Amino acid sequence: MRVAEIWRYPVKSMAGERLEHVRIGPLGIEGDRVVHVENEDGHVITSRTHHRLLGHHARLNESGEPVVDGRLWSDPNVRMDVEDIVGPGAKLVRDDSSDRFDVLPLLVATDGAITAFGHDGRRLRPNLVIGGVEGLAERSWPGQCLRIGDVVIGIQDLRGRCIMTTFDPDNLKQDRQILTDIVRKFEGALALNCFVIRGGEIRVGDHVELARHQECETVRAS
Repeated sequence: MRVAEIWRYPVKSMAGERLEHVRIGPLGIEGDRVVHVENEDGHVITSRTHHRLLGHHARLNESGEPVVDGRLWSDPNVRMDVEDIVGPGAKLVRDDSSDRFDVLPLLVATDGAITAFGHDGRRLRPNLVIGGVEGLAERSWPGQCLRIGDVVIGIQDLRGRCIMTTFDPDNLKQDRQILTDIVRKFEGALALNCFVIRGGEIRVGDHVELARHQECETVRAS
């Protein structure tokens, strides 16, 4: 197996950036989901309820700051775009804490599961795509870990999928049948909720090994 794709989403619920190499720390890919959108009441807003957020693209600039459609995330014009989607008083907020993740810091998908899914893998919004995986083998991985060089990633469970999967990542057209099919074919869950046991650098093409639960515990204790 190998690292086939690496993705980072500097602004939660916006389109992200595909990378060739990245550093993984205790809270996953550095710079991932460090900014989110809040409404005027201070509630976090995602594309589950405001899918047009997916139409904006975020990346990190050379200074490590998130930019949205080429503008610094704190640019007043970016806020105006967000208000147009969410409503008056909406704003972007920086958050580097572990609370910024819906479940765990990393979402890992496999090429075999994406092929079985039958749609663009970007709909699943993975951080990592592992290539060279046969079929739905990922469904037997929870409780084990992935070794990528010095990096060790623990696998907790399968990710329950939501309405976000129904929106085309390019034109934002909705197909509700996609989520219906995920429920019918995959019991509502695709890709893996993961956490970092040991961080480090990874690159596209790096070799990936699946390790048993006992080996993961050994690494964690060391």
